[in-house]
Amino acid sequence: MQVHTNIESLPSFRNAVVTIGTFDGVHIGHQKILNQLKQEAKLVDGETVVITFHPHPKKVVTTNADPVYLLNTPEEKIALLEKQGIHHVVIIPFTEAFANQTATEYIEHFLWQKFKPHTLIIGYDHKFGKNRSGDYHLLEKYAPELGFRLIEIPEHLLNEVTVSSTRIRHDLKAGKINEANSLLGYTYSFEGKVIEGNKLGRTIGFPTANLQILNEEKLIPGNGVYAVSVIIEHSTIHAYHGMMNIGIRPTINGTNRVIEVNIFDFNEDIYGQTLRVFVHQFLRHEQKFAGLDALKGQLAEDRKNAEAFLINN
Repeated sequence: MQVHTNIESLPSFRNAVVTIGTFDGVHIGHQKILNQLKQEAKLVDGETVVITFHPHPKKVVTTNADPVYLLNTPEEKIALLEKQGIHHVVIIPFTEAFANQTATEYIEHFLWQKFKPHTLIIGYDHKFGKNRSGDYHLLEKYAPELGFRLIEIPEHLLNEVTVSSTRIRHDLKAGKINEANSLLGYTYSFEGKVIEGNKLGRTIGFPTANLQILNEEKLIPGNGVYAVSVIIEHSTIHAYHGMMNIGIRPTINGTNRVIEVNIFDFNEDIYGQTLRVFVHQFLRHEQKFAGLDALKGQLAEDRKNAEAFLINN
């Protein structure tokens, strides 16, 4: 797969079969669209082209100050699209200037001039151009003139994609990991750098790697204790089993939200290294215990439950 970030130096695509979207999550709904893309490309001996954006368009075109939390970093999205067997991914820098081009400019100077699509697969509700004035019907008018096929993504599939994306975010925040992973079609994960903590876990027999999230836009699951597996520094050689706590640590009257991972049967210095944490199962909500002994007893139970799940799944 080729990744393109400069739209001024794109190659000449062979019978380009193109779709456009944020594709955050590249979940099972998105995968149905990508399968259609691949089927159409095979019919015309063409190349599949996915056009996506960074940063997320909502960060540019809305005045809402709420942060936009994403299921995928750009790097994760690229890796997932590559797994789907896409030929080309074009990442468009989504700027105010891009958002403010007219719908006609979008079609003629961006879509046609840069991509020369053989086939464009797009949703009926796709909006583009300044004030979102361009739509599917405008593309219908241009398709015969410019000579590209236009295929509509069915409404029911688009609704499924939208519902899935919203539900996945909700499920992750609510600790519904099984449901989220089922809709994603893979195990949700995130990366963090191991930083210094207060070393409390070490004193009660459960040393933890305290994580600083590398991408502040990445969605982190809700507070609680989870069964996880961990890969250290992008190594694919070995995934360690472990458990993770996300929360404020009320037993010691903590106030700041932290992410701590206890890696089972592991005792190496990994400060400064990057961990990828795969979230497999929600074990319990965070709670305040009467003291460290009670916390230690619960952690032993958490480990037993985490190991039982990870070994059997």
